[in-house]
Amino acid sequence: MRIIGLTGGIGSGKSTVARIWQGCGAIVIDADAIARDLMQPGSKVLEEVAQAFGKDLLDVEGKLRRAELAARVFISEEKTAQLNSITHPAIRYQIGMGIERARVGGVQVLVLDHPLLLESGMSDLVDDVVVVDVPAELRVHRLVKLRGLAEDDARHRIMRQMSDEDRRMRADYVIDNSGSRDALECSACELWQRFVEQVE
Repeated sequence: MRIIGLTGGIGSGKSTVARIWQGCGAIVIDADAIARDLMQPGSKVLEEVAQAFGKDLLDVEGKLRRAELAARVFISEEKTAQLNSITHPAIRYQIGMGIERARVGGVQVLVLDHPLLLESGMSDLVDDVVVVDVPAELRVHRLVKLRGLAEDDARHRIMRQMSDEDRRMRADYVIDNSGSRDALECSACELWQRFVEQVE
C-alpha cells in the first residue's frame, strides 16, 4: 500500500484537494476529523486540554469552546507546543489504526490529510509528501473572507506553522493553489492519476 501525505498551511486549500481526490475514488484519513473526535465531551484528551489551559474552556454541556482555545494557544510557540504535546500522540495512534484497517482492507493508495504532517513528525507514516502551496498573504485574505477569521488571528495561526519555504523543501510534490478552482482540480486530478498508475 502506498500512503500519500497531503498537507499545507492553514487556508491553502488542502482539504479541497482531499475532497477532489475522494471524488476520484481516494480513501482519505482526515487528521482534523480525528482531532475533533478526540475533543468530544468526556474524552481523556479534552480533559487534559482543559486541565492545561483552563476548565472554563468547556461550556455547560462539557463541549470545547474552540475559538477560546485558539485565542489562548496560538499566541505563542510555547502554548502551541503544549497543546500539540497533548493531542499529537492520540492523533497518531488513531491514524495508525486507520492505516492498518486500510491495509487489511486491500487499499492500494491511501491519503493521509494532515495539516501538521511535517511539524508533528508524522511524515514517517507516509511514502510521499504532497504540499498544497499558496502565498501567505493570499491565505490571510481567504481566511478572513471565506472563514470569517479576524486578520490578526489568521496571521497568528500562519506564524505558528512551518514556513512555506520549509514546507516546499520537504515536499515530494507541490500543488499550486494560487489560481482558480478549475486549475486546482486539474492539477490535483492529474497528480492522483499518476499515483494510481504507479501502483497498478
